[in-house]
Amino acid sequence: MPVYLWKGTDRKGKPQKGDIEADNAAVARQLLLRRGITVKSFKEKPKDLSDYVPALQQKVKERELVIFVRQFATMIDAGLPLVQCLEILHEQQENTTFRRILRAIKKDVEEGSTLSEALKKHPKVFDILFVNLVTAGEMGGILDVILNRLAAYIEKISNLKKKVKGAMTYPGIVVTVAVVVVAVILIYVIPIFAGLFRDAGSTLPPLTLFVISISEFAQSYFHWILLGLILLVIAIGRIRKTEKGRDATDRLLLRLPVFGILLRKVAVARFSRTLGTMLSSGVPILDGLDIVAASAGNTVIEKALREVRAGIAEGLPIADPLQETKVFPPMVTHMIAVGEATGALDKMLSKIADFYDDEVDVAVDALTSLLEPLLIVFLGVTVGGLLVAMYLPIFQLADVVSRGA
Repeated sequence: MPVYLWKGTDRKGKPQKGDIEADNAAVARQLLLRRGITVKSFKEKPKDLSDYVPALQQKVKERELVIFVRQFATMIDAGLPLVQCLEILHEQQENTTFRRILRAIKKDVEEGSTLSEALKKHPKVFDILFVNLVTAGEMGGILDVILNRLAAYIEKISNLKKKVKGAMTYPGIVVTVAVVVVAVILIYVIPIFAGLFRDAGSTLPPLTLFVISISEFAQSYFHWILLGLILLVIAIGRIRKTEKGRDATDRLLLRLPVFGILLRKVAVARFSRTLGTMLSSGVPILDGLDIVAASAGNTVIEKALREVRAGIAEGLPIADPLQETKVFPPMVTHMIAVGEATGALDKMLSKIADFYDDEVDVAVDALTSLLEPLLIVFLGVTVGGLLVAMYLPIFQLADVVSRGA
């Protein structure tokens, strides 16, 4: 459906501008007239390259989603009609992708769809958790309360992701720089030294000969090594797409020293936060566990939650099947049992999530503290070893010269 750019004045004579989506120009002008807009200029919006190439389209960031949800909740709480809220949010949105999505949502709502039905058509921005909570808010007449809870939830989960990414960014950068430096030394620097040593005709130490051999191999097969690494990444991606491959890699990740513990704590925090938010919003526990399992991000955690759901469906309390999975720590299962017994499961889950958020902070600090000395040793041994190997013959030659003098 084409989009038209317009400029004009409203009923009070104030200048206005914006865009409008319609089947054709005549319909667009008629819609503007109904809104009391006197059109001064009107033209069809030219299509961007991103309209044809999805990869070039802007992504909707979590921060933009949080701002949208909070503003939406404020307007709903103030009593503004739903369509007017969506119109305002659409007009002020700078992200072109998000703007297009909000325009489509507004159109669907105008045509009679519920907000949750309209959101469901855009799963890349509004996931199943978002849609189900909005559905619960619409049914309970507490959409503004649900939206505020959603905003708080998205912020918490976003902070959790940032902690994990932050823990991996530093070592990732250091290892990348180290690999580039070593590659440059092996391919460009060592051949110069090797030529000098051949011209001198001196006997080279074993370490130097070994490094020169590696350098010659790297020069001869550099393209094949690069191709092999690319194929390895593709192969891992393909394996991850299979059920058995993803299950095996997810199990391996959870068993890794230090990093596996961090992932397990992140999973517990995410599970507790998500399920607690859904229960406090009136979503039934079986539906909540379905959604939590689907968004777990790890097949081991997902299977454990599916087993928990099956146990609850058979009439068991949530703590019993949760304990049998052996995935969640005993403290978590005991606290959930207490919350279930006292009728405050949602509050107990929120407390567990807050506790494990702090535990993730501690685990990230421990991981960083462990990796820093290991990376320093790795850099020292790798780069230092290459330099020593190249300077050993020079030291030997200097020693021979000094003895001859």
